Amino acid sequence: MLAERRHQLILRALRSGGPASVTDLSEQLGVSPATIRRDLVKLEEDGLLTRVHGGAVVDEGDQPFAEVAKVRVSEKDAIAAHAAAMVSDGQSVLLDIGTTAFRLARQLHGRRLTVITSNLVVYEELADDEGIELVLLGGMLRREYRSLVGFLTEDNLRQLHADWLFLGTSGVRPGGQVMDTTVVEVPVKRAMIKAGDKVVLLADAAKFPGTGMAKVCGPEDLDVVVTNAPADPVTRSSLEEAGVEVVEAGKVQE
Repeated sequence: MLAERRHQLILRALRSGGPASVTDLSEQLGVSPATIRRDLVKLEEDGLLTRVHGGAVVDEGDQPFAEVAKVRVSEKDAIAAHAAAMVSDGQSVLLDIGTTAFRLARQLHGRRLTVITSNLVVYEELADDEGIELVLLGGMLRREYRSLVGFLTEDNLRQLHADWLFLGTSGVRPGGQVMDTTVVEVPVKRAMIKAGDKVVLLADAAKFPGTGMAKVCGPEDLDVVVTNAPADPVTRSSLEEAGVEVVEAGKVQE
C-alpha cells in the first residue's frame, strides 16, 4: 500500500473513531507497527494529527474541552509550573482559553493576584480562592469548549490591561506564526494580545507545527514562548530573530 493511501486511511480512522493506538491502526491497515509509527511522525510534522502515548488523535477545531484536557497532561503541567513562576504577587494575569491555561490556573492558588479570563474552567477553578481578584469577561458562550467569545468579549478587553497574557495555540508554524483552528476565537486572542504587557505563548511539543488555518499573530507580537521540548531549529530561529525568548520548561536557563 502506498504511503499516501495509508495516511488517508489513518486520518479517516482517527476522525471517525477518535484516538487510536499504533497496534489498532497496524491491524486495521495490515502493516507493521513500525510503519504506522513512521506514518504518524510524518502526519504530525504536516500538522494533521497529534501523537499521544501509544497512538494518535486528530485535533478538531471544536474538540470538546473535556477530551482535550486528558491529553499530554504532564507536559502541560510542566509548562504551567514554569509560567506560574514568572508571575509576582500583586500582578494582573490574563488567561486565554484552553487546557494549558487551565493547568496554569491550578498553579495560582494561594497567590495574591488579579486573574482576567474568558475561560469558564479557569473561572470555576479559581472562584473560591479569596486571595485572587477574578474578572470574568462577558460574551457568547461556546459550550463545548467552555469559553466566551464575540464582540462583547473583545469590548471588555479594550477596557482592561494585564501585566501578563498567557496565550494558548493550536500550532506554531516554522515562521513563528501562531495559529488557531477556530476562527471565532481569533479576534478575542488578538484583543488579549493588545491588552497584555508581556505576551507569553504556552505551547507543548505537539504544537510545533500543530494545526490551525487561522493566523492569530506573528512572532513579533510575542515576548516569551514556554514549551516542554526544544522547538525545531527553523521555528526557534524565526522566534529568536523576532526577539522572542524560547524557554524549555524544566530546563535551567543559563
